[in-house]
Amino acid sequence: MQTQHHIFLLGFMGCGKTYWGRHLAEKLSLPFLDLDDWITTNYGASIAQIFADKGDSGFRILERDALRNLSKLPKSIVATGGGTPCFFDNIDWMNSIGTTIYLDTSPTLLADRLRHEKEFRPLISEVKNHDLEGFIANKLKEREHFYLRAKVVLEQAGTENAFEQQLEAACKAISPS
Repeated sequence: MQTQHHIFLLGFMGCGKTYWGRHLAEKLSLPFLDLDDWITTNYGASIAQIFADKGDSGFRILERDALRNLSKLPKSIVATGGGTPCFFDNIDWMNSIGTTIYLDTSPTLLADRLRHEKEFRPLISEVKNHDLEGFIANKLKEREHFYLRAKVVLEQAGTENAFEQQLEAACKAISPS
């Protein structure tokens, strides 16, 4: 049985997993790991290039293997990819070695954040701006049953400061100093 108790941040691309992960890691004095960054560093190519080379299924295998390698690392705050919990048994595995937190974000807010990042996001790179919110809403419907299996669900509503306080309180309850 692994003794690590990683904190995994889950949610759709653009929900702030990396942003909030770095913030929490600093606040809780824990290492931070972005799973997509780990994959690009170890594979030697961008996520977009990996998708182009290996396709979705090839990328998902690399992602699963990278995720499993976390069991060898000390307790960390981990920003997962948007699809990470939705493939293989990743959500169950993350729940078994740590705490999962779903950053629940509306399609409108996600579309606003992602509109100018499409070229870096293979899933939405070909989606027209006027179709983006609808595309995100549909994709969220497909993924939400995985996201909602997280141990903690935090809705990003209200002010950023209020959400920050909720997130910090949840992490401190999980990981007391």
